[in-house]
Amino acid sequence: MSITLIKSLFWLGIVTVFYTYLGYGLLLSLLLRFKSKAVKQSDDQTEDFPEVTFIVCAYNEEDWIAQKIENSLAVDYPDDKIIFYFVTDGSNDATPNIVEHFPYPKGVQWKLLHLPERRGKIAAFQRAMAEVGSPIVVSTDANTRINSLAIQNMVRHFKDSNVGAVAGEKRISLGSKNDASSAGEGIYWQYESLLKKWDSELGSVIGAAGELFAIRTEAYEDVPTDTLVEDFYLTMRIAQKGWRVAYEPEAFAVEGASASVAEEMKRKVRIAAGGLQATVRLAPLLNIFRYGMLSFQYVSHRVLRWTLAPLFLPIIFLCNLALVQDGHALYQFTLAGQIIFYSAALLGWFLEKRKVKIAAFFVPYYFCVMNWAMYAGLWRLMRGKQSVVWEKAKRSQENGSIG
Repeated sequence: MSITLIKSLFWLGIVTVFYTYLGYGLLLSLLLRFKSKAVKQSDDQTEDFPEVTFIVCAYNEEDWIAQKIENSLAVDYPDDKIIFYFVTDGSNDATPNIVEHFPYPKGVQWKLLHLPERRGKIAAFQRAMAEVGSPIVVSTDANTRINSLAIQNMVRHFKDSNVGAVAGEKRISLGSKNDASSAGEGIYWQYESLLKKWDSELGSVIGAAGELFAIRTEAYEDVPTDTLVEDFYLTMRIAQKGWRVAYEPEAFAVEGASASVAEEMKRKVRIAAGGLQATVRLAPLLNIFRYGMLSFQYVSHRVLRWTLAPLFLPIIFLCNLALVQDGHALYQFTLAGQIIFYSAALLGWFLEKRKVKIAAFFVPYYFCVMNWAMYAGLWRLMRGKQSVVWEKAKRSQENGSIG
């Protein structure tokens, strides 16, 4: 391989990785600063409350479901305007029984949907959607807690007839934890929330997180039941059809961090496989001549993170090893930087195994885990081993305060 090609690969990789993880955020902030008219974010308070269907899909959540019901019923929304659906398909623990015998206050509208067969979250969600009669649907995970004004803050966006979905904010409760999983996951979601906010102001959120989102019923369509990241794919299909996906940071869901990096790895591998699956199924969105800004945001925020960026990381390192041979100080500096970064990641792994809490080493460790998960996810997807029925990652029992 010629030195020119090696240099080209090295610098192409550097630019791609930098743009994927930092450059896109910087570009968004600059575009919004100089953009004469960013998309107006709704700040009107809701007075005319639309009817809402509130869906919770819960599989074997006996440890959480009672708290989830209490939290759901505490939302500040008129009882006659909201109905709660709890879908417990496949649960073989006490979850359906807890839902059925919970002491619901008088006037609360609720329904339990249960089938003995487990077919995955999207199949459960679509069973509930088949019964929906309201113009707005809110979905949230069973192991999260939402703030009391979450529904009000989301539904106000639907006053804009162009809005087809609203993404809430996911927050990680660190509690007393200060390990690689909690530190890395917490920082990741803080940055991700900032990108979602900027994406929304520029055009549209690039996919909602399943912890909390709302959709306009008329914008919804069933998606294939083998979809691995149903929340992302569902809301991106809404965006693809021309609707805008808004962002509401004051509608948030709080959940505990993964119990360990090993548990977080399970989740990341599934998401990686699902992201690659979604990239194939949403291939038309890569056409910037048809989808314009949405295509640009989608590629920058998601596609590069799921494809080229992880691929380039080892290529950058190997090319740097070859380029450092000519003694150029720049390549010596970049190689030293990579060695320090990966050594810090290795030390983070070592410390986590020994329950030593030095957060500075956990971020590079989490970054490496996140990118390694892409390779594992690709391998699993290629072998057809990733099912919509997966083993849940264990979460910290500390869900923290919702404020």
